[in-house]
Amino acid sequence: MRPAHPTEQAVGMDYYVSDADGVGGHLREDDEHFRVRELERFGTEPVDASLDAYPHLVFRATLSGWDTNDFASRLSNALEMSRERVNWAGTKDKYAVTTQLFSVYGADPDDLPDVDGAELEVLGRAGRSLEFGDLAGNAFELVVSEPERAANAAAITDELHAFGGLDDAGTGDTDETITSIGVPNFFGQQRFGSRRPVTHKVGLEIARGDWEAAVMAYLGNPTDAEPEGTQEARAFVEETRDWQAALERFPNRLRYERSMLHGVVECDGDPGPEDFRAALERVPSNLQRLFVHAAQSYAFNLMLSERLERGLPFDEPVEGDVACFADTDAPEGLELPDTDRLQRVDERRVRSVTRHCERGRAFVTAPLVGTETELADGEQGDIERAVLDDLGLERADFDLPGEFHSTGTRRAILVRTALEYGTDPLTLEFALPKGSYATVVLREYLKVDPVHLG
Repeated sequence: MRPAHPTEQAVGMDYYVSDADGVGGHLREDDEHFRVRELERFGTEPVDASLDAYPHLVFRATLSGWDTNDFASRLSNALEMSRERVNWAGTKDKYAVTTQLFSVYGADPDDLPDVDGAELEVLGRAGRSLEFGDLAGNAFELVVSEPERAANAAAITDELHAFGGLDDAGTGDTDETITSIGVPNFFGQQRFGSRRPVTHKVGLEIARGDWEAAVMAYLGNPTDAEPEGTQEARAFVEETRDWQAALERFPNRLRYERSMLHGVVECDGDPGPEDFRAALERVPSNLQRLFVHAAQSYAFNLMLSERLERGLPFDEPVEGDVACFADTDAPEGLELPDTDRLQRVDERRVRSVTRHCERGRAFVTAPLVGTETELADGEQGDIERAVLDDLGLERADFDLPGEFHSTGTRRAILVRTALEYGTDPLTLEFALPKGSYATVVLREYLKVDPVHLG
């Protein structure tokens, strides 16, 4: 175990679990070097099924150079319909080749347009639209460009194999190797902002009830990764609280910051807590939820880092842990936790839950803290309560208005996957359950500034 990159430590990922030096290099030199394919579990009826009962056309799209949201807009415009009638199970990045499902309400196969950079395959019809829960996971095929120590992939794989509680590494000396590995199920850097990780800072202030500090966490906090003019605008608003003058300085491309500033400027007199809350509520509802979710994710990462530091296992429970069971409907070969099925691990259950964990049928969890989250007992419970105390948070703090409210849940602390790698070029292929981040695997292999993992 070795210290993580400082940028990762700033969002609660304090360690790498592998000690070997990273292979170095970077990702996404070309879109073809980053392929993502959804692991689906969404049934369809034949395409000629009744439109009354099955009004949603379902198709698989392979996209190159398309962000999911942008493609959905292009599609809805071509079909001359509302964007609300286009749905998908997971959002994918523009700088990749991605394969994912879409559903369109009221469309026929012949209606689908030809779109540059998109290959569409009609699958059938469904009685409802796609939703986030319909995504079981994602499979990745990645190329690491310009690695400095490609041979180190073997040692890293062995260490991650052992961390996952697996028996023999089986890495050998061939050019292509496949084995199973495990890594802490951290929330990756993207959760907090790859170049400007502040979403969790906003969420923490919201949970503490300090609406002005939440606004300032988003407007301020300049970073070296931004253009000089943007840094100056953020520093100005931090120093002066001159909202109108700050609005004139913030570039138009920062539309969310400008929307918040407009909200503060338009209030009568000196802005108070309700005015700052209203300013935050001017951003899209999904971003409002992300602020709070990022705060929960930051606390979760800190809990995992502390468990690592104490030397507690990730692949099996200790007394006091809370475990969840596997989703039995997961695609073959994918370990998918079902956090609706929880069990507290008391002294008499440690051995039986350990056996379930060894077989991929159960997983140790930590909380994404909300109003209804149950905390663990024992040493893991001590970790959870200490992290919340350090952050000045209680579960009741998430009883918040509107989109900011969160009941919380629990999340597996370990993610395991079969990984195949080749050395010429250095390629990595693996699959992860929904909600887990490819970067938590990649960071162990590259051990570079996380900006080179995005």
